[in-house]
Amino acid sequence: MSGRRQFLQGIGAGLLGLGLPGALQAVTKTPIADAGFFRHIPKTAETIPVIGLGTSRTFHVDINNKSAMQQRMLVVKTLLEQGCSMIDSSPMYANAEEVIGLCLDQISQDLQEKVFSTSKVWSLRLQDGIRKYAESETLWREKQFDLMQVHNLLNLSKTLALLQKYKAEERVRYIGVTTSHRRRHKDMLEIMNTQDIDFVQFSYNIDNRLAEEKLFPAAQKNRLAVIINRGFQTGYLFERVADKDLPDWANEIGVQSWAQFFLKFIISHPAVTVVIPATRNPAHMLENIHAARGPLPDNKMRHEMIRYFDSVAR
Repeated sequence: MSGRRQFLQGIGAGLLGLGLPGALQAVTKTPIADAGFFRHIPKTAETIPVIGLGTSRTFHVDINNKSAMQQRMLVVKTLLEQGCSMIDSSPMYANAEEVIGLCLDQISQDLQEKVFSTSKVWSLRLQDGIRKYAESETLWREKQFDLMQVHNLLNLSKTLALLQKYKAEERVRYIGVTTSHRRRHKDMLEIMNTQDIDFVQFSYNIDNRLAEEKLFPAAQKNRLAVIINRGFQTGYLFERVADKDLPDWANEIGVQSWAQFFLKFIISHPAVTVVIPATRNPAHMLENIHAARGPLPDNKMRHEMIRYFDSVAR
């Protein structure tokens, strides 16, 4: 038996039962402090944990469903108790921002203060963007976002100008742009080389390495922090290695599951600042965070990881 199921059994069955939050808390009391756990935001040298939390598809739930809300709260609590901080969302993700705010209401003030609040403006009309930004502030209970991004480059010039204005007014600390589509890489590259931004967000994983060609070099050249989305290809990578064993050498880099294998590959690239896998499961959140433990693969090992994945993936 290999992969995620084995890892979850290894950290205790208590993680798998939402009726046992105490068991989860007991396992997650000690934050990870490995040297590779933090990255610098290039333009300020502020440090940020390399593992974050995405909320697309996973935080769209009925707020009256107590079990579902408890589950999301435990995901957020696990993230923060382990010393991680970035939570990424968007008005595009249905009621995810509302769910985040309600989850944060249920945890301690000390943990709330650890959040690196990250959202997006997604609107064709500037006035709608202004309104939705204010709504996001209300839903998150935020007076100053840590990062606000132009979602999928929509209405780019006007929205970016708005975010630059808000940054000057200290309503947000950092600004950036996002895409999750390969066809927008050319546009993203131009923005990275010409616009005054702090962060970029795009897709990268062991089966989609296109960002290595131009986006990563541009980010390093222009001192831009990089957030990686779709690190698991919205779950498709797990389907491709279903019932496949990890390589014999996985323990050499601290890998106990395929999720950690995929995340280790991502965070070992020097251009990557944060990766934001989405999850609704607190046990999976902990598993993802454990990918930041231990040694990171060097270039030789990264090539071996690609070779092995290609040899076993469907």
